[in-house]
Amino acid sequence: MDVIAGTACGRVRGTVEDGVAVFLGIPYAAPPFGPRRFRAPVPAEPWTGLRDATRYGPTAPKPPCPPPLSRLLPDPDIPGDDCLNLNVWTPQSRDGLLPVMVWIHGGSLRNGSSSLPVYDGHAFARDGVVLVSINYRLGIEGFGVFPDAPDNRGLLDQLAALTWVQDNITRFGGDPGNVTVFGESGVAALLTSPKAEGLVHRAILQSGPPRTVSRARGAKVVRSMARAMGVPPTALSFSVVDRRRLLEAQFEVTRKNNPLVDEPGFAVVADDVVVPSDPGRVAVELLVGANREEYRLWFVPSGALDRITAAAMRAAMLKYRIPGRVARLYQARRAGARPGEVLGAMTTDKLLRAPLARLAGRAPKAHVYEFAWPSPVMDLRACHGLELGFVFDTLRHCEGLTGPGAPQPLADAMHRAWVDFATTGDPGWAVWDHTRPVMVFDAPESGVVLAPRDDELRSWPLSA
Repeated sequence: MDVIAGTACGRVRGTVEDGVAVFLGIPYAAPPFGPRRFRAPVPAEPWTGLRDATRYGPTAPKPPCPPPLSRLLPDPDIPGDDCLNLNVWTPQSRDGLLPVMVWIHGGSLRNGSSSLPVYDGHAFARDGVVLVSINYRLGIEGFGVFPDAPDNRGLLDQLAALTWVQDNITRFGGDPGNVTVFGESGVAALLTSPKAEGLVHRAILQSGPPRTVSRARGAKVVRSMARAMGVPPTALSFSVVDRRRLLEAQFEVTRKNNPLVDEPGFAVVADDVVVPSDPGRVAVELLVGANREEYRLWFVPSGALDRITAAAMRAAMLKYRIPGRVARLYQARRAGARPGEVLGAMTTDKLLRAPLARLAGRAPKAHVYEFAWPSPVMDLRACHGLELGFVFDTLRHCEGLTGPGAPQPLADAMHRAWVDFATTGDPGWAVWDHTRPVMVFDAPESGVVLAPRDDELRSWPLSA
């Protein structure tokens, strides 16, 4: 059955499925190409008549995920220039305005889209939330650092989408005064932006630590791509390169990058315009956490886990300035673990778990979780991204990571915690304080643990 809603730019036609109204591919900004390429987003042009919103809109230009991750992480590619679009799921029947959740997908700022089946928002709408998911510019288009273009264009896209929510979401039954953003990658940096004030009221960070780099460091990938293509490292020069050639160069330069290594990649830069150099405290309530064995998504399928020898681990420790006493502590806790497992656990904590704990300590109120259920697929265990099907209650769409028969009660519990946090600010366990309560999501049982593996966590600065 069709359903019609109005927006500031015109009317859209969606569909109703099991009591949920679904609107897909609504533009929140104009296509970022032609004279608008490498520029800040501008509002979408109004339209006349009824715009079809029954199919996902175009995805941002991106190369495929590098193998072997491409076999585990589907990444749909929908062609078209109108890639600054969003999707809305809302209950067909509702009483008053509902809390809003805005999903900002991850993918190392170079991959991903809102059209992945695992991000289907039906379960959130079923449970009384208006769910919005967005696309934003990725890779060189969204996060390439140029001397002749604004920085953090992908982040500016996210802010434009949040502005659209403020201006339009009441027409879909959502409360613009109760907006929770959740996701990975750039969400933590978004929270530090003065431009986000009034657009975000709560936030959930899933394995997405607060990380920014200097403009000089952020420009490294642009310089590498410029050398590979034989052009100057400017937005003007890149804008005349064939888009396919640009994506090929981006793929080759960044294929070895992941959140746990220092290879060239894309990052949010501290530009003192969108993102301050000294972010200070986060002003909104937080739900933050990570998966217990994040590193295994990158170390296991690639075979790195088996290739990392004791000598390679020592070299990595020197590179990342990890003291020997820290390695001995992690080794003692993991008797019989391979060097790659010890190194993976240390880098997960140094680059993800400890920064999230620091952020929780700076927030006005925070709740902390850990996802611990081990996937049987390829010995991935509780790897990066495994929690997504549980959060969205879409396990049927992520068997590539979970395998068949993933525990539905765990999805029920985790999904409910996210809904409750967005609705009331209370996911169901104690706030973060000196006792360090962490909700450990696992099967057959989940429960709060005080200061889990605290000796390891304290190996990294928690008050920086």
